[in-house]
Amino acid sequence: MRIRLQIEHNTRQLALFNLAIDSKLRGCDLVSLQVRDVIHRTQAVKRAAAIQKKTDRPVQFELTPQTRQAAEKWVSKAHLQPGDYLFPNRVHASPHISSQQYARILKSWVAELGLDPAEYGIHSLRRAKATLVCRRSRDVGTNRSLDGPSSPGRVHGRARSTQTGQPSGQVE
Repeated sequence: MRIRLQIEHNTRQLALFNLAIDSKLRGCDLVSLQVRDVIHRTQAVKRAAAIQKKTDRPVQFELTPQTRQAAEKWVSKAHLQPGDYLFPNRVHASPHISSQQYARILKSWVAELGLDPAEYGIHSLRRAKATLVCRRSRDVGTNRSLDGPSSPGRVHGRARSTQTGQPSGQVE
């Protein structure tokens, strides 16, 4: 999907896609990020933080170089300021896109890839990074730290599903 968005020069959705994977944030937290959360002056930060709405706890995340580049391009193209929401709503009075709008965007990505949109939801991208690392490394401790507080069974289950080639419910 990342390559398609790059080819289409869809800077907004590329930044959204990359940030969804790197941050592992819930949809409501992802769409409410502000420019100042990921951009300092004109450059994206390597490590960002956000307060989760559900738990009211801070979470830190690292931004890969491709995510930093996508965020910088999007902010520049959209002429966003530090106090602006990173993904402003272009139509309605709401200051940023809603979780439902994000879910519709995700479903369009899934459909574009020829997958069944009913099989994927906004949590699919939250788990994508851990799944990708799990495919490359069978280190359960590393995978658990990427996945957040989870049971070893869930991590082992994901490792098994990627080893057997069974669908893991993740969008790449």
